[in-house]
Amino acid sequence: MNDTTRGDIAPEPVTDGIPAGYEVSTDPDRLDLALIHHWLSTDAYWALGRPRERQDRAVAGSLNFGLYAADSAPSGPGRQVGYARVVTDLTTFAWLCDVYIAPTARGKGLGTALVTHIRDHLAPYGLRRILLATGDAHDVYARVGFEPLAEPGKWMALGLQ
Repeated sequence: MNDTTRGDIAPEPVTDGIPAGYEVSTDPDRLDLALIHHWLSTDAYWALGRPRERQDRAVAGSLNFGLYAADSAPSGPGRQVGYARVVTDLTTFAWLCDVYIAPTARGKGLGTALVTHIRDHLAPYGLRRILLATGDAHDVYARVGFEPLAEPGKWMALGLQ
């Protein structure tokens, strides 16, 4: 095995920060909704057991980002290897959530690349704040510029905590 095929070595990046051989799309028609539901409802601690109907409604009400292995299907669109969604008004606020990279695609820097792409995609809107919550990927988000809330005591939540 040569170094360029090892899972812990990221492919050469392209201009938008997504590694060569991968692409990001916000086209909702490209999303594999069954696969996204499977990933989140069976492997994502924050969404375990989420019903398909609820997941589909979440997708319908969000700005969605699919990550695809561009070289996996030379005659058509590549297979989906990642997903993230953003709940936003595209004016003042965004909530980044459901960030997921398929287990077979992990270790290549794709999570950081996807979140960087999303950050840059949202930048022209001049949002005042982009929030997220994570239980285990603080380092991924810190690399992209996220930091803990400066004054968490100002924030409140309604619902399950």
